[in-house]
Amino acid sequence: MSPDSLITHFVGASALVLVAAHAAGWLARRLKQPYIVGQLSAGIALGPSLLGALAPEAYATLFPAAIGPALTGFAQLALVVFLFAVGYELDLKILGDRARTSLTVALASFVVPMAVGCGGALLFREQLHELGMPRDPSPAMVVFAGIALSITAVPVLTAIVRENELSRSVPGVVAVSAAGVLDAVCWTVLAGALMDGGGDGTALDWPWRVVLAVGFVTVMVLAARPLLRRLLWRTRLEPSLRLALLIGFALGSAWVTHSLGLHVIFGALLAGVVVPREEGGTLDPDLLRPLHDVSSLLLPFFFVVSGQSVALNSMDGTGWAVLLAVTVLAVVTKIGSGTLAARLGGLDRHEARTVGVLLSARGLTELIALDAGLQAGLLSPQLYTVLVFMALATTLFTQPLLLLTRRLADRDPARRPAPVPSASPPAQDGRTAPASSATRSTGTGWSRPPSR
Repeated sequence: MSPDSLITHFVGASALVLVAAHAAGWLARRLKQPYIVGQLSAGIALGPSLLGALAPEAYATLFPAAIGPALTGFAQLALVVFLFAVGYELDLKILGDRARTSLTVALASFVVPMAVGCGGALLFREQLHELGMPRDPSPAMVVFAGIALSITAVPVLTAIVRENELSRSVPGVVAVSAAGVLDAVCWTVLAGALMDGGGDGTALDWPWRVVLAVGFVTVMVLAARPLLRRLLWRTRLEPSLRLALLIGFALGSAWVTHSLGLHVIFGALLAGVVVPREEGGTLDPDLLRPLHDVSSLLLPFFFVVSGQSVALNSMDGTGWAVLLAVTVLAVVTKIGSGTLAARLGGLDRHEARTVGVLLSARGLTELIALDAGLQAGLLSPQLYTVLVFMALATTLFTQPLLLLTRRLADRDPARRPAPVPSASPPAQDGRTAPASSATRSTGTGWSRPPSR
Protein backbone atom coordinates (compact mmCIF):
# COMPACT_ATOMS: atom_id res chain seq x y z
CA MET A 1 0.00 0.00 0.00
CA SER A 2 1.40 3.36 -1.05
CA PRO A 3 1.79 6.19 1.50
CA ASP A 4 -1.03 8.18 -0.14
CA SER A 5 -3.36 5.20 -0.04
CA LEU A 6 -2.39 4.52 3.58
CA ILE A 7 -3.21 8.10 4.57
CA THR A 8 -6.50 7.94 2.68
CA HIS A 9 -7.55 4.74 4.46
CA PHE A 10 -6.52 6.10 7.83
CA VAL A 11 -8.46 9.35 7.35
CA GLY A 12 -11.57 7.45 6.27
CA ALA A 13 -11.31 4.98 9.13
CA SER A 14 -10.78 7.81 11.62
CA ALA A 15 -13.92 9.56 10.42
CA LEU A 16 -15.93 6.36 10.88
CA VAL A 17 -14.43 5.68 14.31
CA LEU A 18 -15.14 9.16 15.67
CA VAL A 19 -18.68 9.44 14.34
CA ALA A 20 -19.75 5.89 15.24
CA ALA A 21 -18.23 5.93 18.73
CA HIS A 22 -19.61 9.30 19.78
CA ALA A 23 -23.02 8.57 18.24
CA ALA A 24 -23.15 5.29 20.16
CA GLY A 25 -22.05 7.11 23.33
CA TRP A 26 -24.83 9.66 22.86
CA LEU A 27 -27.36 6.85 22.38
CA ALA A 28 -26.12 5.07 25.50
CA ARG A 29 -26.56 8.25 27.53
CA ARG A 30 -30.10 8.60 26.20
CA LEU A 31 -30.72 5.07 27.50
CA LYS A 32 -29.47 6.11 30.97
CA GLN A 33 -26.17 4.28 30.53
CA PRO A 34 -22.60 5.62 30.80
CA TYR A 35 -21.11 7.14 27.65
CA ILE A 36 -18.36 4.52 27.66
CA VAL A 37 -20.87 1.69 27.19
CA GLY A 38 -21.87 3.04 23.82
CA GLN A 39 -18.29 3.72 22.76
CA LEU A 40 -17.10 0.25 23.74
CA SER A 41 -20.07 -1.32 21.95
CA ALA A 42 -19.20 0.65 18.82
CA GLY A 43 -15.57 -0.46 19.06
CA ILE A 44 -16.60 -4.11 19.26
CA ALA A 45 -19.11 -3.67 16.43
CA LEU A 46 -16.40 -2.20 14.18
CA GLY A 47 -14.05 -5.08 14.96
CA PRO A 48 -13.62 -8.49 13.33
CA SER A 49 -16.26 -10.13 15.54
CA LEU A 50 -19.21 -8.25 14.03
CA LEU A 51 -18.31 -6.08 11.05
CA GLY A 52 -15.57 -8.48 10.01
CA ALA A 53 -17.94 -11.44 10.22
CA LEU A 54 -20.97 -9.80 8.59
CA ALA A 55 -19.15 -7.80 5.89
CA PRO A 56 -15.56 -9.04 5.57
CA GLU A 57 -14.87 -7.10 2.38
CA ALA A 58 -16.07 -3.83 3.90
CA TYR A 59 -14.06 -4.51 7.04
CA ALA A 60 -10.91 -5.19 5.04
CA THR A 61 -11.45 -1.99 3.06
CA LEU A 62 -12.12 0.20 6.11
CA PHE A 63 -9.49 -1.30 8.41
CA PRO A 64 -6.60 -2.77 6.39
CA ALA A 65 -3.77 -4.21 8.42
CA ALA A 66 -1.43 -1.45 7.25
CA ILE A 67 -3.24 1.24 9.28
CA GLY A 68 -3.12 -0.83 12.47
CA PRO A 69 0.03 0.87 13.83
CA ALA A 70 -1.45 4.32 13.21
CA LEU A 71 -4.67 3.42 15.05
CA THR A 72 -2.65 1.94 17.90
CA GLY A 73 -0.54 5.10 18.09
CA PHE A 74 -3.62 7.30 18.38
CA ALA A 75 -5.03 4.91 21.00
CA GLN A 76 -1.84 5.15 23.07
CA LEU A 77 -1.85 8.94 22.77
CA ALA A 78 -5.46 9.01 24.00
CA LEU A 79 -4.55 6.80 26.98
CA VAL A 80 -1.61 9.02 27.93
CA VAL A 81 -3.71 12.20 27.87
CA PHE A 82 -6.62 10.57 29.68
CA LEU A 83 -4.53 9.02 32.46
CA PHE A 84 -2.47 12.18 32.81
CA ALA A 85 -5.74 13.97 33.63
CA VAL A 86 -6.74 11.16 36.01
CA GLY A 87 -3.45 11.47 37.87
CA TYR A 88 -3.75 15.26 38.02
CA GLU A 89 -7.25 15.01 39.50
CA LEU A 90 -6.32 12.29 42.00
CA ASP A 91 -6.64 13.82 45.46
CA LEU A 92 -6.90 11.60 48.54
CA LYS A 93 -7.77 14.67 50.63
CA ILE A 94 -11.34 14.09 49.47
CA LEU A 95 -11.53 11.43 52.19
CA GLY A 96 -12.24 14.16 54.75
CA ASP A 97 -14.35 13.17 57.74
CA ARG A 98 -15.18 9.82 56.16
CA ALA A 99 -11.53 8.78 55.85
CA ARG A 100 -11.81 5.70 58.06
CA THR A 101 -14.96 4.44 56.38
CA SER A 102 -13.59 5.10 52.89
CA LEU A 103 -10.30 3.34 53.63
CA THR A 104 -12.18 0.36 55.07
CA VAL A 105 -14.41 0.17 52.00
CA ALA A 106 -11.42 0.48 49.66
CA LEU A 107 -9.49 -2.24 51.47
CA ALA A 108 -12.42 -4.65 51.55
CA SER A 109 -13.39 -4.06 47.93
CA PHE A 110 -9.81 -4.81 46.92
CA VAL A 111 -8.94 -7.76 49.15
CA VAL A 112 -12.12 -9.81 48.66
CA PRO A 113 -12.28 -9.65 44.81
CA MET A 114 -8.49 -10.08 44.68
CA ALA A 115 -8.64 -13.26 46.76
CA VAL A 116 -11.57 -14.63 44.77
CA GLY A 117 -9.92 -13.85 41.42
CA CYS A 118 -6.58 -15.39 42.39
CA GLY A 119 -8.30 -18.43 43.90
CA GLY A 120 -10.45 -18.89 40.81
CA ALA A 121 -7.40 -18.76 38.54
CA LEU A 122 -5.87 -21.61 40.54
CA LEU A 123 -9.00 -23.70 41.09
CA PHE A 124 -10.29 -23.54 37.49
CA ARG A 125 -7.02 -23.98 35.64
CA GLU A 126 -8.48 -26.63 33.34
CA GLN A 127 -11.35 -24.41 32.21
CA LEU A 128 -8.99 -21.49 31.67
CA HIS A 129 -6.63 -23.78 29.77
CA GLU A 130 -9.46 -24.39 27.29
CA LEU A 131 -9.48 -20.61 26.77
CA GLY A 132 -5.81 -20.56 25.77
CA MET A 133 -4.22 -20.00 29.17
CA PRO A 134 -1.28 -22.15 30.37
CA ARG A 135 -2.18 -25.18 32.44
CA ASP A 136 0.19 -23.93 35.14
CA PRO A 137 -0.26 -20.13 35.24
CA SER A 138 2.60 -17.95 36.38
CA PRO A 139 2.29 -15.88 39.58
CA ALA A 140 1.84 -12.75 37.46
CA MET A 141 -1.12 -14.36 35.66
CA VAL A 142 -2.72 -15.35 38.97
CA VAL A 143 -2.28 -11.85 40.37
CA PHE A 144 -3.66 -10.33 37.19
CA ALA A 145 -6.81 -12.48 37.52
CA GLY A 146 -7.35 -10.94 40.95
CA ILE A 147 -6.76 -7.43 39.61
CA ALA A 148 -9.36 -8.00 36.89
CA LEU A 149 -12.03 -8.47 39.58
CA SER A 150 -10.73 -5.74 41.90
CA ILE A 151 -10.70 -2.73 39.58
CA THR A 152 -13.26 0.06 39.85
CA ALA A 153 -13.52 2.68 37.12
CA VAL A 154 -13.21 6.03 38.87
CA PRO A 155 -14.23 8.16 35.82
CA VAL A 156 -17.34 6.06 35.16
CA LEU A 157 -18.22 5.96 38.86
CA THR A 158 -17.84 9.72 39.14
CA ALA A 159 -20.09 10.25 36.11
CA ILE A 160 -22.75 7.91 37.54
CA VAL A 161 -22.60 9.68 40.91
CA ARG A 162 -22.97 13.07 39.25
CA GLU A 163 -25.81 11.99 36.94
CA ASN A 164 -27.74 10.47 39.87
CA GLU A 165 -27.25 13.61 42.02
CA LEU A 166 -25.24 11.73 44.65
CA SER A 167 -22.22 14.03 44.65
CA ARG A 168 -23.02 15.52 48.06
CA SER A 169 -24.58 12.42 49.60
CA VAL A 170 -22.76 10.21 52.10
CA PRO A 171 -22.70 7.10 49.85
CA GLY A 172 -21.53 9.19 46.88
CA VAL A 173 -18.63 10.74 48.79
CA VAL A 174 -17.63 7.41 50.35
CA ALA A 175 -17.77 5.57 47.01
CA VAL A 176 -15.74 8.18 45.10
CA SER A 177 -13.09 8.54 47.79
CA ALA A 178 -12.82 4.77 48.29
CA ALA A 179 -12.52 4.30 44.52
CA GLY A 180 -9.65 6.80 44.44
CA VAL A 181 -7.73 4.81 47.04
CA LEU A 182 -8.63 1.55 45.32
CA ASP A 183 -7.44 2.92 41.99
CA ALA A 184 -4.00 3.77 43.40
CA VAL A 185 -3.67 0.31 44.98
CA CYS A 186 -4.74 -1.54 41.83
CA TRP A 187 -2.35 0.41 39.57
CA THR A 188 0.51 -0.34 41.96
CA VAL A 189 -0.24 -4.07 42.08
CA LEU A 190 -0.74 -4.13 38.31
CA ALA A 191 2.68 -2.54 37.83
CA GLY A 192 4.23 -5.30 39.93
CA ALA A 193 2.39 -7.98 37.94
CA LEU A 194 3.55 -6.53 34.62
CA MET A 195 7.13 -6.34 35.87
CA ASP A 196 7.03 -10.03 36.71
CA GLY A 197 5.13 -10.97 33.56
CA GLY A 198 8.13 -11.06 31.28
CA GLY A 199 6.01 -10.64 28.17
CA ASP A 200 7.15 -7.15 27.22
CA GLY A 201 10.31 -8.08 25.35
CA THR A 202 12.67 -6.01 27.49
CA ALA A 203 16.15 -7.36 28.13
CA LEU A 204 16.16 -6.28 31.78
CA ASP A 205 15.30 -8.74 34.54
CA TRP A 206 12.51 -7.73 36.87
CA PRO A 207 14.77 -6.86 39.87
CA TRP A 208 16.60 -4.29 37.75
CA ARG A 209 13.31 -2.96 36.46
CA VAL A 210 12.06 -2.55 40.04
CA VAL A 211 15.20 -0.65 41.02
CA LEU A 212 15.06 1.61 37.98
CA ALA A 213 11.32 2.20 38.41
CA VAL A 214 11.78 3.19 42.06
CA GLY A 215 14.62 5.50 41.04
CA PHE A 216 12.48 7.07 38.33
CA VAL A 217 9.59 7.67 40.74
CA THR A 218 12.02 9.24 43.23
CA VAL A 219 13.42 11.58 40.59
CA MET A 220 9.93 12.57 39.48
CA VAL A 221 8.79 13.39 43.00
CA LEU A 222 11.93 15.03 44.34
CA ALA A 223 13.17 16.81 41.22
CA ALA A 224 10.47 17.09 38.58
CA ARG A 225 7.72 18.27 40.92
CA PRO A 226 9.67 21.27 42.33
CA LEU A 227 10.77 22.24 38.84
CA LEU A 228 7.20 22.10 37.58
CA ARG A 229 6.00 24.11 40.57
CA ARG A 230 8.53 26.82 39.82
CA LEU A 231 7.69 26.74 36.11
CA LEU A 232 3.92 26.87 36.58
CA TRP A 233 3.73 29.27 39.51
CA ARG A 234 6.55 31.73 38.96
CA THR A 235 6.22 32.06 35.21
CA ARG A 236 2.89 32.96 33.70
CA LEU A 237 2.86 30.78 30.63
CA GLU A 238 0.09 31.00 28.11
CA PRO A 239 -2.50 28.22 28.64
CA SER A 240 -1.78 26.68 25.24
CA LEU A 241 1.97 26.61 25.85
CA ARG A 242 1.47 25.19 29.35
CA LEU A 243 -0.78 22.47 27.93
CA ALA A 244 1.75 21.56 25.24
CA LEU A 245 4.64 21.38 27.72
CA LEU A 246 2.72 19.24 30.20
CA ILE A 247 1.44 16.80 27.58
CA GLY A 248 5.00 16.51 26.33
CA PHE A 249 6.07 15.85 29.91
CA ALA A 250 3.42 13.10 30.20
CA LEU A 251 4.50 11.52 26.92
CA GLY A 252 8.15 11.55 28.02
CA SER A 253 7.23 9.92 31.33
CA ALA A 254 5.18 7.29 29.49
CA TRP A 255 8.13 6.57 27.20
CA VAL A 256 10.40 6.00 30.21
CA THR A 257 8.04 3.55 31.92
CA HIS A 258 7.53 1.70 28.65
CA SER A 259 11.31 1.44 28.26
CA LEU A 260 11.47 -0.06 31.75
CA GLY A 261 9.12 -2.85 30.72
CA LEU A 262 5.96 -1.25 32.05
CA HIS A 263 2.99 0.07 30.13
CA VAL A 264 2.76 3.70 29.04
CA ILE A 265 -0.22 4.13 31.37
CA PHE A 266 2.01 4.17 34.45
CA GLY A 267 4.18 6.98 33.18
CA ALA A 268 1.11 9.02 32.28
CA LEU A 269 -0.43 8.48 35.71
CA LEU A 270 2.81 9.34 37.47
CA ALA A 271 3.19 12.52 35.44
CA GLY A 272 -0.32 13.62 36.39
CA VAL A 273 0.29 12.95 40.08
CA VAL A 274 3.59 14.87 40.02
CA VAL A 275 2.17 18.01 38.37
CA PRO A 276 1.39 20.47 41.20
CA ARG A 277 -1.99 22.07 41.55
CA GLU A 278 -2.61 25.77 41.82
CA GLU A 279 -1.27 27.61 44.86
CA GLY A 280 -4.59 27.24 46.68
CA GLY A 281 -4.68 23.51 46.02
CA THR A 282 -7.29 23.85 43.28
CA LEU A 283 -7.21 22.32 39.83
CA ASP A 284 -6.24 24.51 36.89
CA PRO A 285 -9.35 24.72 34.66
CA ASP A 286 -7.27 25.97 31.72
CA LEU A 287 -5.35 22.70 31.88
CA LEU A 288 -8.08 20.27 32.87
CA ARG A 289 -10.69 21.34 30.34
CA PRO A 290 -8.57 20.81 27.20
CA LEU A 291 -7.21 17.54 28.64
CA HIS A 292 -10.76 16.23 28.92
CA ASP A 293 -11.62 17.51 25.45
CA VAL A 294 -8.59 15.89 23.82
CA SER A 295 -8.96 12.58 25.64
CA SER A 296 -12.71 12.31 24.99
CA LEU A 297 -12.10 13.05 21.31
CA LEU A 298 -9.36 10.44 20.89
CA LEU A 299 -10.54 7.67 23.23
CA PRO A 300 -12.71 6.07 20.51
CA PHE A 301 -9.46 4.96 18.86
CA PHE A 302 -8.66 3.00 22.02
CA PHE A 303 -12.09 1.36 21.97
CA VAL A 304 -11.67 0.36 18.34
CA VAL A 305 -8.19 -1.06 18.99
CA SER A 306 -9.62 -2.95 21.98
CA GLY A 307 -12.45 -4.22 19.79
CA GLN A 308 -9.94 -5.50 17.22
CA SER A 309 -8.68 -7.96 19.86
CA VAL A 310 -12.12 -9.21 20.86
CA ALA A 311 -12.55 -12.67 19.36
CA LEU A 312 -16.29 -13.23 19.68
CA ASN A 313 -16.24 -16.06 17.14
CA SER A 314 -13.87 -18.00 19.41
CA MET A 315 -16.41 -18.12 22.26
CA ASP A 316 -17.64 -21.67 22.75
CA GLY A 317 -19.63 -23.26 25.56
CA THR A 318 -16.70 -23.02 27.95
CA GLY A 319 -16.19 -19.37 27.12
CA TRP A 320 -19.80 -18.44 27.78
CA ALA A 321 -19.82 -20.44 31.02
CA VAL A 322 -16.65 -18.69 32.19
CA LEU A 323 -18.14 -15.32 31.21
CA LEU A 324 -21.24 -16.02 33.31
CA ALA A 325 -19.20 -17.18 36.29
CA VAL A 326 -16.74 -14.29 36.10
CA THR A 327 -19.53 -11.70 35.78
CA VAL A 328 -21.42 -13.12 38.76
CA LEU A 329 -18.24 -13.19 40.85
CA ALA A 330 -17.32 -9.67 39.76
CA VAL A 331 -20.71 -8.27 40.78
CA VAL A 332 -21.16 -10.26 43.99
CA THR A 333 -17.67 -9.72 45.38
CA LYS A 334 -17.70 -5.99 44.73
CA ILE A 335 -21.22 -5.29 45.96
CA GLY A 336 -20.91 -7.68 48.89
CA SER A 337 -17.54 -6.49 50.16
CA GLY A 338 -18.32 -2.80 49.60
CA THR A 339 -21.73 -3.06 51.27
CA LEU A 340 -20.44 -4.94 54.31
CA ALA A 341 -17.49 -2.57 54.80
CA ALA A 342 -19.71 0.50 54.47
CA ARG A 343 -22.18 -1.02 56.93
CA LEU A 344 -19.39 -1.57 59.43
CA GLY A 345 -18.36 2.04 58.85
CA GLY A 346 -21.67 3.33 60.18
CA LEU A 347 -23.82 3.71 57.06
CA ASP A 348 -27.34 2.31 57.08
CA ARG A 349 -28.13 -0.68 54.92
CA HIS A 350 -29.48 1.31 51.99
CA GLU A 351 -26.54 3.73 51.91
CA ALA A 352 -24.11 0.82 52.26
CA ARG A 353 -25.81 -1.04 49.41
CA THR A 354 -25.51 2.07 47.23
CA VAL A 355 -21.77 2.22 47.91
CA GLY A 356 -21.37 -1.44 46.94
CA VAL A 357 -23.31 -1.01 43.70
CA LEU A 358 -21.30 2.06 42.70
CA LEU A 359 -18.00 0.25 43.26
CA SER A 360 -19.05 -2.56 40.90
CA ALA A 361 -18.67 -0.29 37.82
CA ARG A 362 -15.46 -1.14 35.95
CA GLY A 363 -15.66 0.51 32.56
CA LEU A 364 -12.66 2.18 30.95
CA THR A 365 -10.18 1.47 33.75
CA GLU A 366 -10.80 -2.25 33.39
CA LEU A 367 -10.28 -2.07 29.63
CA ILE A 368 -6.98 -0.24 30.06
CA ALA A 369 -5.74 -2.90 32.48
CA LEU A 370 -6.92 -5.71 30.21
CA ASP A 371 -5.15 -4.16 27.23
CA ALA A 372 -1.93 -3.94 29.26
CA GLY A 373 -2.30 -7.57 30.37
CA LEU A 374 -2.91 -8.75 26.82
CA GLN A 375 0.17 -6.95 25.54
CA ALA A 376 2.26 -8.40 28.39
CA GLY A 377 1.15 -11.95 27.60
CA LEU A 378 -0.81 -12.38 30.84
CA LEU A 379 -4.07 -13.02 28.98
CA SER A 380 -5.00 -15.18 26.03
CA PRO A 381 -7.21 -13.62 23.33
CA GLN A 382 -10.11 -15.83 24.42
CA LEU A 383 -9.87 -14.86 28.08
CA TYR A 384 -9.37 -11.23 27.08
CA THR A 385 -12.68 -11.42 25.20
CA VAL A 386 -14.40 -12.88 28.26
CA LEU A 387 -13.09 -10.15 30.55
CA VAL A 388 -13.99 -7.36 28.10
CA PHE A 389 -17.58 -8.54 28.07
CA MET A 390 -17.48 -8.83 31.86
CA ALA A 391 -16.39 -5.19 32.06
CA LEU A 392 -19.20 -4.19 29.71
CA ALA A 393 -21.79 -6.22 31.64
CA THR A 394 -20.81 -4.92 35.08
CA THR A 395 -20.91 -1.34 33.79
CA LEU A 396 -24.34 -1.95 32.26
CA PHE A 397 -25.69 -3.42 35.49
CA THR A 398 -24.61 -0.50 37.66
CA GLN A 399 -27.39 1.94 36.77
CA PRO A 400 -30.29 -0.58 37.00
CA LEU A 401 -28.96 -1.90 40.32
CA LEU A 402 -28.64 1.66 41.59
CA LEU A 403 -32.27 2.38 40.67
CA LEU A 404 -33.35 -0.85 42.39
CA THR A 405 -31.46 0.16 45.52
CA ARG A 406 -33.16 3.55 45.50
CA ARG A 407 -36.61 1.96 45.16
CA LEU A 408 -35.94 -0.38 48.08
CA ALA A 409 -34.90 2.59 50.18
CA ASP A 410 -38.03 4.54 49.22
CA ARG A 411 -40.25 1.61 50.22
CA ASP A 412 -38.58 1.11 53.58
CA PRO A 413 -41.03 2.25 56.30
CA ALA A 414 -38.15 3.03 58.64
CA ARG A 415 -36.94 5.79 56.28
CA ARG A 416 -40.36 7.47 55.97
CA PRO A 417 -41.09 10.51 58.11
CA ALA A 418 -42.99 9.67 61.31
CA PRO A 419 -46.68 10.62 61.23
CA VAL A 420 -48.04 13.22 63.62
CA PRO A 421 -50.44 11.82 66.30
CA SER A 422 -53.90 13.34 66.37
CA ALA A 423 -54.98 15.25 69.42
CA SER A 424 -57.26 13.33 71.77
CA PRO A 425 -60.47 15.00 72.90
CA PRO A 426 -60.17 16.71 76.27
CA ALA A 427 -61.78 15.04 79.24
CA GLN A 428 -64.40 16.74 81.35
CA ASP A 429 -61.79 17.68 83.97
CA GLY A 430 -59.65 19.45 81.34
CA ARG A 431 -57.04 16.71 80.96
CA THR A 432 -56.35 14.89 77.70
CA ALA A 433 -58.20 11.61 77.48
CA PRO A 434 -55.98 8.56 76.92
CA ALA A 435 -56.22 6.65 73.69
CA SER A 436 -58.43 3.63 73.70
CA SER A 437 -57.01 0.16 73.89
CA ALA A 438 -58.15 -0.51 70.36
CA THR A 439 -56.31 2.56 69.14
CA ARG A 440 -53.13 1.58 70.94
CA SER A 441 -53.16 -1.95 69.59
CA THR A 442 -54.09 -1.28 65.97
CA GLY A 443 -52.38 2.07 65.46
CA THR A 444 -55.45 3.65 63.94
CA GLY A 445 -55.18 6.67 66.20
CA TRP A 446 -52.77 8.40 63.72
CA SER A 447 -54.06 11.07 61.40
CA ARG A 448 -52.60 13.55 58.96
CA PRO A 449 -51.40 16.86 60.32
CA PRO A 450 -53.79 19.76 59.75
CA SER A 451 -53.38 21.47 56.43
CA ARG A 452 -52.21 25.06 56.41
